[in-house]
Amino acid sequence: MKALKDRIIRDGKCFEGGILKVDNFINHQMDPILMKSMAVEFVRRFASTKINKILTIEASGIAPAIMVGYLLELPVVFAKKKKPSTMENMLTTTVYSFTKDRTYDVCVSKDYLCPGDKVLFIDDFLANGNAAKGIIDLVQKAEAELVGMGFLIEKSFQHGGDYLRAQGIHVESLAIIESLENCQIKIKD
Repeated sequence: MKALKDRIIRDGKCFEGGILKVDNFINHQMDPILMKSMAVEFVRRFASTKINKILTIEASGIAPAIMVGYLLELPVVFAKKKKPSTMENMLTTTVYSFTKDRTYDVCVSKDYLCPGDKVLFIDDFLANGNAAKGIIDLVQKAEAELVGMGFLIEKSFQHGGDYLRAQGIHVESLAIIESLENCQIKIKD
């Protein structure tokens, strides 16, 4: 997706340790026009897939997931990082955050992730695949079916995409970062 790749090159910032900061257009301040364009691209890429629910994980995945849900006219569920005191019938899993270097529990209500659901997961980044693995666990616990995973940005050098694709999961990434060595952003064509 050329518009996203161009924006990453223009406005993305690289930090030591393989961190790509895109907070001025994706996950702090958002560009709604770019967000809509990315959602349209996901709809195109998953057009032949039967989906009845969009799933994401808070917080940065919510905006693109809502855009995809809006375009497909489907409900969007987000896994929460803190258990709300009012949540019942909860499914939980543990996820390690590469960016924050910590582990946390994520949960979703069985009322919203149900047996037989055909789930498309949407998130901002795919790095090591830890959030994706947690989502796979939640979907399996719900006895739902994961029909695909869409990521705005994949860092291929961290191999989460390799793992997911080896599991037979339909993965679509709109921009694939090949390297951030020496804080130089190298994007796959």
